[in-house]
Amino acid sequence: MSSLNNTFDELSALLDRHSIASDAAELQGMLTGMLAGGMPMDNKEWLGALADFINQSDALPVEVKRAVQTLFDQTCEQLKASDFALSLCMPDDASPINDRGQALVNWVQGFMLGFGLHQADLTRCSEDVKEALEDFSEIARMDEEMPENEESEQALFEVMEYVRMSAMLCFNELGAHRGPSAQANKTLH
Repeated sequence: MSSLNNTFDELSALLDRHSIASDAAELQGMLTGMLAGGMPMDNKEWLGALADFINQSDALPVEVKRAVQTLFDQTCEQLKASDFALSLCMPDDASPINDRGQALVNWVQGFMLGFGLHQADLTRCSEDVKEALEDFSEIARMDEEMPENEESEQALFEVMEYVRMSAMLCFNELGAHRGPSAQANKTLH
């Protein structure tokens, strides 16, 4: 399995070749948001919903479908792992800081869109999830250039880590990742 840094470059280039305006970060953000918002991992309709948003409702080309399915599978596995394994699909650390910052903004915007497709009732959310979503809303609007320095690198790293952990928090609280036995245990007292 290639790293998600390689995946970012390869998938973004593939999307660009097919005139799809999204990048790999936004795509993974959208998928993660759908899953964190409660979409079951075995849902087969997510690809159509994704095509509606990233390809003007046209079916995705076969090559793009395959790559997106791989990203979806990787993201599901990472979210299910018990060791906080989610890895954001981003440009590698050698990329200019503003490219990485823009990718993070794209990821968060995708997350918010995907989350909103599957979670309309925020009254069920904990205060931590509500706060994370408010913070994501702020991050999604960030558009300031960052200087190439150690302080900016540290700040970007901290925001990326916060986004990563917050996405997992949302998934752990609202995601439909529990099997039938977990649901049964909830109702038995």
